Amino acid sequence: MSHLVALGDAADVCAALPSEVRFDLVYLDPPFGVGTTMTARAAPGQARGRRKPESGPDAYDDRASADVLVEMLAPRLAAVRDRMAEGATLYLHLDHRAVHEAKVACDRLFGRGAFLGEIIWAPGNGGRGARGFSVTHQTILLYARAAAERGRVVYNAADPMLREPYAETSLAMHFKHRDGDGRLYRERILGGKVYRYYADEGRRLGSVWTDIPGMVANTPLRREATGYPTQKPERLLDRIVRASSAPGATVADLMCGSGTTLVAAARLGRRFVGGDRSPLAFATARERLAREGITYSVIDVPDQRAIQPDVRGGVS
Repeated sequence: MSHLVALGDAADVCAALPSEVRFDLVYLDPPFGVGTTMTARAAPGQARGRRKPESGPDAYDDRASADVLVEMLAPRLAAVRDRMAEGATLYLHLDHRAVHEAKVACDRLFGRGAFLGEIIWAPGNGGRGARGFSVTHQTILLYARAAAERGRVVYNAADPMLREPYAETSLAMHFKHRDGDGRLYRERILGGKVYRYYADEGRRLGSVWTDIPGMVANTPLRREATGYPTQKPERLLDRIVRASSAPGATVADLMCGSGTTLVAAARLGRRFVGGDRSPLAFATARERLAREGITYSVIDVPDQRAIQPDVRGGVS
C-alpha cells in the first residue's frame, strides 16, 4: 500500500478506504474548544493562532463546548476503531477543556480495560491563570482497540527516544560498578534472575514529557513551521510513531492539520493514511509533503462534509 491522503471527514475517509487497510497506530488531534476561530499565519514571522486583524485565512472554527466536541468525536472514534488492526494503539490529543469528557466517551467506546494511560505534554507555552494555576500542559489519552488486546500493543521500549537519563542521585547511589569497557552499571535480582542496568542507556521514559517544546515556544521561522495554527512539533510525533509502531506499519491521522504525523511516519519507514475535512489543512499538508519529496495517492471521498459548519476540522 502506498501513502494515502484525503480531503474529508474522518468517518467518511474510513468508509472510503479499501477494505484491506487497517491502522496499526492512530493519532488524532481534534479541536480543543478554545472559543474562537483559528487562523493561519498570513506571513512568515507572524504569530499563529487566534483571529487577529492581520491574520491569514481561517483554518477551523473552534468555538464548540466540550459536550459538543465529544458528541462530534464519538462517531469518528467509532469509525477509526473499526479500522484499527489487532494490537493497534490510539493516541487522542486534547487539553483541559474536553479531555475528561473525552475519557468517559472513550471508556464507553473501547472499554475501560482498553485504557493504556495518558501522556502529559508540557510544550513550554500556555495561558496565564488570572485566579489560579497557569495551564501549561496538554493531555494525550492512549487506548488499545479492546481490553483483550492490551497485552498485544506495540511499545518499543528500547528506542533511544523512549529513554531518559537517570537522576544524578540515582546514579550516585546505585551505579557503583564498571564493566570491562568502563561503563557504569547496577545489578538487581528479580525472581531469582540477575538483571544488569547500564547508566548510559537511561531509564524508560515516563508519562510526563517536558523535553519537547511546542511550536509557539520557538521561532515561527524554524524550518518545519507551516503557519497552520496549533501545529505540533515533529519531535512529538516522531516519538509517538517510534513508540507504538514498527517499520512498515500503517499510521493514521485523520485530523492531520499541517501533516506533522504524515511526515514523521514517512521518515521512519511507516505508511500513512492522512485526512482532514478542512480544505486549508489538506492543502497545507500536501504542500508540506511535496517539499519533503514524499509521494502519495489521493483517495476520493464521495460523502464530502468538508464545508458543513457543524463538524469541526482537525488541528494537528
